[in-house]
Amino acid sequence: MQNTAFATQIRREVQRRRTFAIISHPDAGKTTLTEKLLLFGGAIHLAGSVKAKKASTHATSDWMEIERQRGISVTSSVMNFEYDGFSMNLLDTPGHQDFSEDTYRVLTAVDSALMVIDSVKGVETQTRKLMEVCRMRSTPIITFINKLDREGRTPLELLDDIEQNLGIECAPMSWPIGMGKSFQGVYDIRQGSIRFFRPEGNKSKRPREAVMIQGLDDPALDELIGEAADDLRNEIELLEGAGYPFDKERYLAGLQTPVFFGSAINNFGVRELLDGFAELAPAPKPRKAATREISPLEEQFSGVVFKVQANMDPAHRDRIAFVRICSGRFNRGMKLQNRRLGKSFKAANAIIFMAQDRTGVEEAWPGDVIGLPNHGSIRVGDTLYSDEPLEFPGIPHFAPDFFRRIILKDPFKAKQLEKGLTQLTEEGAIQYFRPLTGRDYILGAIGVLQFEIIAARLAGEYNVDVRYEHSPYYTVRWLNGGNKNALRRLTDLHSRAMVKDADDYLAMLFNSDWHLERTKEDWPDIEFADTRECVTCAH
Repeated sequence: MQNTAFATQIRREVQRRRTFAIISHPDAGKTTLTEKLLLFGGAIHLAGSVKAKKASTHATSDWMEIERQRGISVTSSVMNFEYDGFSMNLLDTPGHQDFSEDTYRVLTAVDSALMVIDSVKGVETQTRKLMEVCRMRSTPIITFINKLDREGRTPLELLDDIEQNLGIECAPMSWPIGMGKSFQGVYDIRQGSIRFFRPEGNKSKRPREAVMIQGLDDPALDELIGEAADDLRNEIELLEGAGYPFDKERYLAGLQTPVFFGSAINNFGVRELLDGFAELAPAPKPRKAATREISPLEEQFSGVVFKVQANMDPAHRDRIAFVRICSGRFNRGMKLQNRRLGKSFKAANAIIFMAQDRTGVEEAWPGDVIGLPNHGSIRVGDTLYSDEPLEFPGIPHFAPDFFRRIILKDPFKAKQLEKGLTQLTEEGAIQYFRPLTGRDYILGAIGVLQFEIIAARLAGEYNVDVRYEHSPYYTVRWLNGGNKNALRRLTDLHSRAMVKDADDYLAMLFNSDWHLERTKEDWPDIEFADTRECVTCAH
């Protein structure tokens, strides 16, 4: 029987938590918005600009050296901050087009997402890809259309672009008055008020409260915004007649996105976005395990590892397992069971994150993300629990799109190379494969940028210099099937294309679509899987 006082406490803690990811195409302003959310949440006092690479302040969420050099996010950061009584767990995701499995893994750990759209460019390629990942889990999405201080596409065009290209209804919460040089502010549709845009001379400080007036029928409106008043009235009338009214159930089902407008670099619209997000975004929800659905309000602790990061602190060469708490309360020093290993351990040094900064945590609740330092025993997809044996669905590996053969410049550093690749593979940035008939490694990645990142990290973190050679391979498939004789014959016949991945699962490389399809036809007793779950693959 659950303790009544505890039941009240956990319900209160769960209801005030918002765990979300920020997604966008590169250069839409995601990192700037992330900083401004932290600024309004009081987590930082000075916002740096990702563009100012030579400045002393850098984007708070971009902590790796290569991110600071290139001005992009290439790994995911976790940031916790308080806002108006809510505990916000913000998970920043890679914005570059060559994002990795890390992005997918982060999106499995959140309850909702905040999508940033560039008002000048509208929906872009990366936005579509990220939307597809969100749709796989029916993730609720709130949209922030950014850069209203620049000349861009009209608001109606932008909404139509989102609806047509992303297949989701748009329900505007605010509406811009003008754009670029004529941008005057936004009309709050829900409150019937005007918030005026006042660009700050010093963009690093919090803005003053803007002036508001009530209602579109206020005669002062024409005096304040001139000819734009008639345009605003006409556009709102058009929205009311042909647009989508906000429907919270459709939003929570991932079918509709509330839309806010603003300019993150000028701090405009950020507070309204935060207020709306805190009000609308869902608290932690129940999660399906293998045996039953787990409520976040249950007393016993459970959590799932969705990310492993090596060398967050170069001085300690550590590995941090990021755990999304699914139920119960975490207490420092509590004993946890690892379902995969069948072993228990004491979680004595758990931490919470503020980008690269870390703080010891005494207790944490469902929706929170904690870090568990370890030496490789905890892996992505592991289920951790305190009492009842549970197993949450595993997080799959996807077949890479690009391949390179990695060449070690110093043959005496083979062990360091293997250690580095093993640890970096755990993060999900790349996958490595070792041919059954050779000693070289073949790296696979979702995007080609990952190869550059891995080479830089191997050199900087493991003191291993490598170069790449072109690989003729087009894709890889993991081999599943109960017919061991057929699998043995296939392996003997195509031994040069056979590889094992970092977890020792058997896979086959293909140099074309035709090669893949022909092999599948010739070997119907074998499944050629484009994703890998540890419990199903053949060794």
